[in-house]
Formats: sequence, structure tokens, C-alpha cells
Amino acid sequence: MRIFITGVKGRLGSELARRAAAAHAVLGGDLPEFDITDFNQARAGLAAARPDVVLHCAAFTDVDAAARQPELAYRANGLGTQNVALACAESGAALLYVSSNEVFDGTKTEPYREFDDPNAINAYGYSKLAGEWFTHHFLARFYIVRTSWLTGPGGHNFVHRILQLADERGAVRVVTDEIASPTFVSDLATAILKLIETPYYGLYHFVNSGYCSRYEYAKKILELAGRRQVLVEPITLADYPRPSTPPKFTPLANLCGAAIGITLRPWEEALEAFLKG
Repeated sequence: MRIFITGVKGRLGSELARRAAAAHAVLGGDLPEFDITDFNQARAGLAAARPDVVLHCAAFTDVDAAARQPELAYRANGLGTQNVALACAESGAALLYVSSNEVFDGTKTEPYREFDDPNAINAYGYSKLAGEWFTHHFLARFYIVRTSWLTGPGGHNFVHRILQLADERGAVRVVTDEIASPTFVSDLATAILKLIETPYYGLYHFVNSGYCSRYEYAKKILELAGRRQVLVEPITLADYPRPSTPPKFTPLANLCGAAIGITLRPWEEALEAFLKG
């Protein structure tokens, strides 16, 4: 299979490229040479690559920056995905679009299923939902994979930030009322590569199983990292003002993936493996 990965230099894109290379012909593009917001670049890049499937990982992922500059988030996540979808339609490639739990409003009291109606409440969520719309309406062969709280090696992530603050301050303040499913890049990449081997197009929720609050997540990080002595102070979202308004409760239920035999291990196991390196 010929695979083209947008955002190939990013955490998920690079992990997908590394894992797929053993069994597939892998190509990819990223800034500055490959800009998804430029339709001509997207079109030319995919036409030259002639992929069977495009794994669309390129995205504007800074949630607070999206709140400050929503037009930039929409340009990348919405119109950029439109460009990639149009290029896939022209080249005949299937598309896998990586979306987010933040397309939901967080008002449920049980995990969101693939067939629950999305209702974004912040700029980032709106922009990712726009990308879903373009994928769904422009293509017959597509996979939409929603995930949440994604962590991988390198860059900024919640795990490394908690450990950094713990070491610098000896204590951390973490919210108790933002709840979702921690997910790790290695497990998500494995699930995605299994999915594209199937003809089962559609919408999927791929997250490590289980869910927790940011507070519970931080306590588990410190426990597994041997820092049980670090004080974790519980606070609420109201105590931690930020530009974006995160949905409070957005765990994702993996019904469709499980139905075809694709599941991800519990987040606690994945976290322990991640910390061990």
C-alpha cells in the first residue's frame, strides 16, 4: 500500500511513518514544503505521490491559541482538510482524518459514542468539526478517527508538564472537572494502521480505554514516576482561567473499532509504558 502522511514531522505523523515503513511505501509532507492550506500544494503533492490512502495528521492543535485566533485554526483544520479531501477525490485516494473529543460539548454523563451528535463549544472544536464535515461530504472512502488528550515523545504534553512542575515547585494544581480519555501516540498509531488495512470506512473513536480527570491523571503520573510525595492540589476549571473553554466531560467510547477487533489498552498501562520509555 502507498501511504501519504500529512504533518509527517509531528508526533503522530512521525510515529505512523516509522511503524508503517516496514510493510508499506510511505511518503509524507509537512511545513514549509507542504502546506495543506494551499490547495495547489496539496493537489500537486498528492498527485505526485499517487497514494492509496492519505493519513491526515497535519493540524492546528494549540487549543488556547485557537481561541485567540479562531480564523487560523479554521484555516488549517477546516479549509486545510477541505483541500486535502479535494485532492484525495481527484487522485482517487482514501482519506483518514484525525479529529478530536472537543467536537462534543461535554454535557453527557457517560462516554460519547460514535453516533452521538457533536456540538462544539470552542474554536478548536469547531475547526475540527469542520474538517469532519469536509471529509464526510467530499469523499466516499474515508475514515474519521477521533481521539483525545494525545501524548507522545517530544514536544509539549501533559505528562511532561506535570513532571516538570513537580520537580520545579514540589506541588501542582490540577483541575478535577475536566474529564476525558488519555491516549498515547504509539497505541493510536497501531490502531490507525490496523484500520486502514480494512475496507470498513466510517467514524471511529480510538482512545486508550478508561477515563479520568486531569487531577486523577496527574496523581497517577506522579505515582508511576516515583513522586508520590508531590502535593497535588485539586482545583476547578473556574479556578484556572484560560482563553479556551474545554468541554468538561468527553470520554470517548470505542464501539465501532471494537466491533472489528481494534481496541486500545487501558490508559494506565499505556502511561506506565510511556514513562518507562
